[in-house]
Amino acid sequence: MTGKALIRIAEALERMAPSEARTPDWDSADAFVWHVAPDQLEPVSAVSRVDLPLLVGIDRARDTLLANTLQFARGFAANNALLWGARGMGKSSLVKAVHAEVLRQGVALKIVELSREDLPSVTRLLAHLRAAEAHRILLFCDDLSFSHDDQHYKSLKAVLDGGIEGRPGNVIFYATSNRRHLMPRDMIENERSTAISPSEAVEEKVSLSDRFGLWLGFHPCNQDEYLAMIRGYCDAHGIEITDADLRAEAIEWQATRGARSGRVAWQYFTDLAGRRGITV
Repeated sequence: MTGKALIRIAEALERMAPSEARTPDWDSADAFVWHVAPDQLEPVSAVSRVDLPLLVGIDRARDTLLANTLQFARGFAANNALLWGARGMGKSSLVKAVHAEVLRQGVALKIVELSREDLPSVTRLLAHLRAAEAHRILLFCDDLSFSHDDQHYKSLKAVLDGGIEGRPGNVIFYATSNRRHLMPRDMIENERSTAISPSEAVEEKVSLSDRFGLWLGFHPCNQDEYLAMIRGYCDAHGIEITDADLRAEAIEWQATRGARSGRVAWQYFTDLAGRRGITV
């Protein structure tokens, strides 16, 4: 093979390799989103979130997560957290609201959102975050789950265990999931029933949730909590409506959705605000 051919191969491999992420201006924002191809941390000027007091019916989870986050932001020991449970009950909203509350209390904390699809790049991201040792960073992955043949879970171990280097001391990891064990129960049972060594076949995936030091469960709300959520939104945005009208409309709205949750409460409130000519 000629020298020119070797040079062309080397140049092609160089183009295929992921480019090194640019060092972001950490002072430009409190929130960032991780993107790949090319690797970059994009600052977010305005985070879409709900104020912490408006999250009704999840008091225990709220207080526990806020205390854990404040410990970390102040430089003390804290646990990675898995928020799991019912859809639309404020798991991701709580993470973002807690971050805002920490900032409101005057404690510096950055939040970086990592999408589930980009988990394979997490080792590169962690190396970048490790270099920002002057900052405390909350790494957040929303709607985390794995299917039967999904290999992304192996990348997650780099966040939770950190390999030989360990997880960067300035980074904590929060994830939300509809599943407590991050994979469907029927797939767990199927793998147990077909594997030669059933317990070993699923232990690696199921044990992922055990690597989170903090588990916070979210369960469907009752009707009183559902109505209280909507009343809180109305009060916060100055919308006047009688309890009787709110109750009748909100219950009818919930019936058309076939579910009752914080998300459904917000959807009804959005409709109500729009009918009243109010922007939220």
